[in-house]
Amino acid sequence: MNKIGIIADTACDLTKELLEKNNIKTIPFYVNINGKEYLSGRDISVEEVFKYSKEHKCVPKTSQISMIDFIEKFEEYLKEYDEIIYIGLSSKFSGTYNNARLAKEELESEYKDKIHIIDSHNLSSGIGLLLLKACKLRDLGKSAIEIVEEVNRCIPLVRTQFAINTLDYLHWGGRCSGTTHLFGSLLRIKPIIKVVDGGMMVAKKPIGKFEKALKVMLDMVSADKDNIDPDNVMVTHCLANDDAKYLKEKVNEIIKADNVHETFADVIVSAHCGPRTIGILYILNK
Repeated sequence: MNKIGIIADTACDLTKELLEKNNIKTIPFYVNINGKEYLSGRDISVEEVFKYSKEHKCVPKTSQISMIDFIEKFEEYLKEYDEIIYIGLSSKFSGTYNNARLAKEELESEYKDKIHIIDSHNLSSGIGLLLLKACKLRDLGKSAIEIVEEVNRCIPLVRTQFAINTLDYLHWGGRCSGTTHLFGSLLRIKPIIKVVDGGMMVAKKPIGKFEKALKVMLDMVSADKDNIDPDNVMVTHCLANDDAKYLKEKVNEIIKADNVHETFADVIVSAHCGPRTIGILYILNK
């Protein structure tokens, strides 16, 4: 039986405990602040990113993982594993997936058929759900090809939705126009952002207190409750501890999930969403 390594980038937003428990390796993105480069998930905090953004009214520049980075990491991991599977941030959000694919092509002559690249068509713990699915299959003794096929089958079944408390960060990052930012802030709109076909869209626009947005997401869970894969459900957030506790309790009341994990959005997602952003993520059975 081949020894299979599961690899992700730090946009997967799994906790250190989940990464270690499931033996998932991660490759960091780069974050540039005032000309200094940091590694996401390693040497810069979400709090530091928010402080910079508030002071400068912009989000830090983030850089994709380069082809050279992937070549180095793939070669390193192939000394430990017979085959590796990389599940990365959606190609619609970053060129990182393409760089991973180019790195595989560069190494193909030496490691033919040993590197498998998957575009998650997702972000944050939407990727994390696919990684945990891959790990479960690996631990059941499935081959790399079988794991890739099942993960690809699950990709369109992932449901990712986040409630945004402030439009400032979307505006500073160029994802929200000045007019939309002005009127949205005046009306106290708390948009629900969903990931659909690898990109982001506004699904709902609750007005008023942030608690209304939380209820909208819980209603989405209720609508799907009979079709949710019970293995893992994620409540992922940026500095929204009280909201996370509340949502975990409510999700556990709605569905009988084996695991409802609280995870924390890394700087790659947090920088563009802002504090108190929170989401509920899960995979549908069909």
